[in-house]
Amino acid sequence: MTSEARHESDPRAVRRQCPPMSRRRLVGTAAAVTVAATLGTLPVPAFAAGDRRTTTPPPERRGYAFLGAAMDGYPDKGPITLAQSYTDQAGLFSTAFTYDNAIAVLALLADGGEASRRRAVALGDALLHAQAHDPDHDDGRLRQAYNVGPYTFYDGSAQPDGFVRPDGTVNVGTQFGFTGTAVGDMAWAAISLAALTRRTGARRFLAGAIRIAEWVERNARTDEPLGGYKFGVDGANAKLPFTSTEHNIDLVGLFGQLARLTGDPVWRGRRRRAEAFVERMWEPSGGFFYTGTNDGVTINTSPVPEDTQTWSHLALGSRSHARSLDWAATHLHVLDNADRRNSTVPAGQSYEGVTFSSAALVANEDAPIAPFQPKPDRNGVWFEGTAHLALALRKRHSHGDEGLAARLIASIERAQDRLGGGQTIGAKALPERAGVVSASSPLDTGFGFGYYPYRHTGATAWYLLAAERVNPLSV
Repeated sequence: MTSEARHESDPRAVRRQCPPMSRRRLVGTAAAVTVAATLGTLPVPAFAAGDRRTTTPPPERRGYAFLGAAMDGYPDKGPITLAQSYTDQAGLFSTAFTYDNAIAVLALLADGGEASRRRAVALGDALLHAQAHDPDHDDGRLRQAYNVGPYTFYDGSAQPDGFVRPDGTVNVGTQFGFTGTAVGDMAWAAISLAALTRRTGARRFLAGAIRIAEWVERNARTDEPLGGYKFGVDGANAKLPFTSTEHNIDLVGLFGQLARLTGDPVWRGRRRRAEAFVERMWEPSGGFFYTGTNDGVTINTSPVPEDTQTWSHLALGSRSHARSLDWAATHLHVLDNADRRNSTVPAGQSYEGVTFSSAALVANEDAPIAPFQPKPDRNGVWFEGTAHLALALRKRHSHGDEGLAARLIASIERAQDRLGGGQTIGAKALPERAGVVSASSPLDTGFGFGYYPYRHTGATAWYLLAAERVNPLSV
């Protein structure tokens, strides 16, 4: 197994009664949190489903409406909740990935409006609630994912609860095996809490972010030759041996932000440790970053993922490594259209962007990604990664960067308009043409899982960050 992985929309594995591959492949304060804003008092997203206005709202407003709908799927299950990650059609039911919700917080804060701020606060408080009410641990960790609404699983067993169970504990995603804790997920959750601290001044969010960061220091720091911070733990709390470039990039951003918020120099030292690992993953002859290491000694040279190229620039802003964006834009570029044999893009449409990794470009198109799933399209566009690249180009701002970024964002907005129609969350219709699908066609990431054309909270949130020109990894 590689050191880089992500969550997926992939019901096939559970039909065979084994857990699916996960986003960062996982595995497997004790004080009460004050919820400042509850979903019951938050505004309904503008232009909700069934609205007959003749003027279509701008694409960014439709993106924000989708995030609102993802939060509002199960209103009868209480005011404390997270956003469902994928539409119902993905087969992951009410799964809410921690990472997706962290990015949603950041996107909502980027909006600047009071309604979006209140939604961001509600999600932040839900993350704090999960931290304080884990069924098994009280050490600052968050799990990979939670359930936020009832469903009947593939084996016929009922899952009746919302995010908060009747006993007050949070509803960990056990049926899919989403019970471990990955450093990258933790880092993004803490980054979102740091952003809430800056926006609201509320110290509870900073306290939660520090608890997460201290958990990472205690559980993931390594003195192996390549250094850095390791992957995390599985659902049985066993430490995982991998070290991910992406995770250490995330920590560069988090530790730098904590250094600024707290004034404590310990965070600068931890930031340097994470940054040193990232630097060791740089391939100067090719101008890109490798994915990480399985053993702390040997660098994994294949596959090469997209996010290490783009997030590294957002976190480091390094001129000497800025070529990584050119590598991603050139070597991972794809153009998906209906003429490709495994494409699911409707006739007459095409989408430009990047794919997940170098391995996705050579995936076996003659076999399904996994049982019960379609065959992959090597040119399937990964819209979340396409948004990463657009934002990083806008921040680098070299000759031609703004034009390419605008072209990529236009492709994402076409996808929001045209792909994923008729999908639902909590069996409820979505606002019209709202939410970005995770991929234009089924794509094989090369890391053991796939992405599919289901509207996705994470992809939508990254699109909004790119459109708003907000860098969540900056200090």
